[in-house]
Amino acid sequence: MAYARHAHRLPAVPYRLIYIGLGSLAIAVIALGIAFGGDGDPIVYEPPLESVSPNPNDAVLRQAIIEVDLEVGYDAQIFVDGFRAPTEEVQFVEATGVYRWQPSPNGLYLNEWTPGAHSVRIEWDTFSGAPDPGSFEWEFRVQ
Repeated sequence: MAYARHAHRLPAVPYRLIYIGLGSLAIAVIALGIAFGGDGDPIVYEPPLESVSPNPNDAVLRQAIIEVDLEVGYDAQIFVDGFRAPTEEVQFVEATGVYRWQPSPNGLYLNEWTPGAHSVRIEWDTFSGAPDPGSFEWEFRVQ
């Protein structure tokens, strides 16, 4: 008794349906990119502030690090949700004017980011020479 070989064929899908599906997928990806993408306008800060991270109104993960970039020659204090970040926990790179802080399990103030909105205020002044004080405040969300 011989077994007959039967070729199992899938039903033919018209190529037009494949093209319509791929086109619809491309349109959906573009629409989502526009809906959830940023507005694309760069944030301009007043000198001596060069940049902050996370950016104002950003949504970030719990591992977020607050980073403040000032022109060289300025001293800064970081306030998170109204409390000053302990000086011994703030990392400072004098050659670049960058300050970094994040909650840590051994931290004096925060042990971890809690979900929700957080406000940050930075205050600065020059190390030496004529005083040039200033401040900047923004909010971001932790997811």
